[in-house]
Amino acid sequence: MQFGQFLPIAQWLPSYKKENLQGDLIAGLTVGVMLIPQGMAYAMIAGLPPIYGLYASTIPLILYAVFGTSRQLAVGPVAMVSLLTAAGIGAITSDPSTYILLAVSLALMVGVIQFGLGVFRLGFLVNFLSHPVVSGFTSAAALIIGLSQLKHLMGVDLPKSHHVHEILLSAIANAGQTNLAALGIGIGGIVLIKMSKKIHANLPGPLVAVVVGILAVWGFSMTDMGVKIVGEVPGGLPAFGVPSVAFSSIQSLLPVALTIALVSFMESIAVAKAIQARHKNYQVDANQELVALGLANIGGAFFKSYPVTGGFSRTAVNDQAGAKTGLASIISAGLIVLTLLFLTPLFHFLPKAILASVIMVAVFGLIDTKEAIHLWKTDRTDFWMLLVTFVATLGLGIEQGIGLGVVLSLAMVIYRTTRPHAARLGKVPGSSFYRNVERFDGLEDRPDLLVIRFDARLYFANLSHFRKLLDEWVMEKGQRLKAVIVNAESISSVDSSALHMLHDLTKDLRHQGVELYFSSVIGPVRDAMARAHLVEEIGEEHFQMSIEDAVAVIDGKSGAENSTEPLSSYTLQTND
Repeated sequence: MQFGQFLPIAQWLPSYKKENLQGDLIAGLTVGVMLIPQGMAYAMIAGLPPIYGLYASTIPLILYAVFGTSRQLAVGPVAMVSLLTAAGIGAITSDPSTYILLAVSLALMVGVIQFGLGVFRLGFLVNFLSHPVVSGFTSAAALIIGLSQLKHLMGVDLPKSHHVHEILLSAIANAGQTNLAALGIGIGGIVLIKMSKKIHANLPGPLVAVVVGILAVWGFSMTDMGVKIVGEVPGGLPAFGVPSVAFSSIQSLLPVALTIALVSFMESIAVAKAIQARHKNYQVDANQELVALGLANIGGAFFKSYPVTGGFSRTAVNDQAGAKTGLASIISAGLIVLTLLFLTPLFHFLPKAILASVIMVAVFGLIDTKEAIHLWKTDRTDFWMLLVTFVATLGLGIEQGIGLGVVLSLAMVIYRTTRPHAARLGKVPGSSFYRNVERFDGLEDRPDLLVIRFDARLYFANLSHFRKLLDEWVMEKGQRLKAVIVNAESISSVDSSALHMLHDLTKDLRHQGVELYFSSVIGPVRDAMARAHLVEEIGEEHFQMSIEDAVAVIDGKSGAENSTEPLSSYTLQTND
């Protein structure tokens, strides 16, 4: 790996253009302002004091700007990772000091996992989480996150839970104790945030809601009405410290660390690629993104950060506001540093109901009903995967839901590779083309010939499917069948099990008086069959360049005009 690839800042910083500074400055300040209330709100989701959301918005942003390949991705606390953090640590301890220690240690573990995956170029592992599964999980998690804020919106102490039905039942049971002042502030915050988008896309609605909420609580002495506030917010930068945690806690945290490492990377790479598609002056490297996110989490853990990743909403705002390089993220981090140094006393009267409104507006936008409707119309299998993951996450919990989603994704990969598409072909009248008899009408389908196409590599996992289909089609043809032609243009490779199967197939067909032919066999497959002596066994004249050539040989035709020269007479090319 070249130095510039490992350190992307070395690619854009030396050639930085002055005309990019205005866009980076405006975007950095805009995202920084947006990140102040969001970071504090997301820390609450994670079960941490709000100040830890600001700690997570400093060092990680700077490290990602140095090592990340996306120039618009806004890294920091996000709702999904915050909820996963709460779900994982909440199951281990409820002691506040231990909880904070574990949250910081979790950031270190997530960082090490992501860094390791990036260094060993294992970013492809996230491909096993299909989009329908992620969509179902995200929508369910968004519901859980949003409803978990009812206690702050209502101003009522509700039991902690990551199950929607438990949250709703508890909220209904305690509805009579709702603090109307807190509820009014929370609803007002939601209205302000939503209305700000209609006024101007870049207007920081969450910050407006925070300012109005603070002024309302301070001006009308709403703490006397029972409105809960953030209270004293520690000032100053987070001190450097090495996370230390017992080995038993590491074992307990490992499942959630793996989940966060993969899910957060998926969220980050998805938005990074979506934004990069609008900019053609750089490329997003998935493995380098893992390295960058890993280093951001590792570095953040030494400064009291909990796990972070790239966020959807802030990245979109960053891009819309004009961010051109990673300098925008560095400016955002600088604004958070200034806030920690000088502005934390201003948040003393910040009502928790406002933070709840910030969270609710952000996460309910993640509920993807359009994807479910789209899949219902286009792919029912993927729709059911989405629905099962959605229901499982709601009913069983966050970790169980994503675990089931991974299992579903893997199961579907296995199912689809063991049952690939295959077609029985017929000739288009008056031409040399052959097409699927189930898709085209009027094709010539001779009773003495069976022409098939198998659209996948032929290996141990799909051999039974291949043989079952072929046997069924042979049986349909009956005793008049004289030859089977396998159009192999879509067979990219064959393994030893497939070669054994083809050997047995040749013998079985000949026993029935049927000859086996191949057309359009690619180089690597020809080589494998030659090494296994299948070419000799089946016969060189049984390997032809096209279906028409094979038919000509079967019909006993010859001559240059029929191009019936056996395939073996062509030079074998392994890279064909």
